[in-house]
Amino acid sequence: MKLRRLVAVCAALALVAGLPAAAATAAPSTTTSTGFSRYVALGDSYTSAPFVPVADLLSLGCARSYSNYPKLLAGALGVHRFTDVSCGGADTTNMTQPQSTILGTAAPQFNALTPDTDLVTLGIGGNDFGVFGDIIGTCPGLRASDPTGAPCKAHFTVDGVDTLKAKIAQTQTRIAIVVQGIRARSPQATIVLVGYPKIAPEHGTCPSILPFADGDYAYLYSIEQALNAAVSGAAAAGGATYVDTFGPSTGHDACAPDGQAWIQGKDINLLRALNYHPRFEGEAGMAALTYKALTGAQPVVTAAEQAAWAARARTLAKQAAASPQIALSPKALEASLNRVRTSAQR
Repeated sequence: MKLRRLVAVCAALALVAGLPAAAATAAPSTTTSTGFSRYVALGDSYTSAPFVPVADLLSLGCARSYSNYPKLLAGALGVHRFTDVSCGGADTTNMTQPQSTILGTAAPQFNALTPDTDLVTLGIGGNDFGVFGDIIGTCPGLRASDPTGAPCKAHFTVDGVDTLKAKIAQTQTRIAIVVQGIRARSPQATIVLVGYPKIAPEHGTCPSILPFADGDYAYLYSIEQALNAAVSGAAAAGGATYVDTFGPSTGHDACAPDGQAWIQGKDINLLRALNYHPRFEGEAGMAALTYKALTGAQPVVTAAEQAAWAARARTLAKQAAASPQIALSPKALEASLNRVRTSAQR
């Protein structure tokens, strides 16, 4: 997602982790051969999973987690070569252009693609034209003006036109071009577009977690629907597979009870998730759904399956934390977090 400041970047939608779901109700304890051997993960912060334990501190500018859904998926598939270049703040332009982050410049994500890449996952679109940054950055501040109304919807409706949905229509064209670009660089690859899970519930409110006016819950919901329709439409146009995480995340929105919610609410938790972004549970759910799409299983994640995927994610996190390659001194870690906090306050 595209950040001019960290909070705005967090505001964008982005990505989730998964585990293999076979006929059993839990993720298998071993990898499953599906024929994929060279996997590249592209995307924004819903893919990179900022603050989901454990962070890849050597690429903190992109806020990649060792427990994000691409890493879970790669382990479940047993691929031989895996490259994750997802980056918080990314939009479709960062597939072919460098991206500035708070800690440096990330190379164009397409640089990771090769002619022999046989699987590509992509989670992108929420940051294009600043759509989710705008809605998350604007709506909470308007609640006080009309708590029971829909002041955010009114704000973004100009002369009867919903300006955010008009931008999302343009985003679909951009994503379709990205799919074409992947196809040109990796012609043999299976391309999977991963949608965005629900932030807001279809019914009900939770202003202490999502500080939107009552009527703007439906507006946020409709914006998410439009964005996922754009991702789905781009996938269909390019012959790619679309993974619906919106429908299956029903009951797992930010208002859901702790442990069931896939999405963090308004508050940043440096040890759990960025605000308005997938938690550990969300990444596990997204990974499970992506795995099921690749293996032809029903797109439903049971509680037992999610628990198994989450358990594998925790194992990955522990392994990463124990790796000397990512170990930083407490002083270095604190310095990195201070840079993030400073950016969030801007």
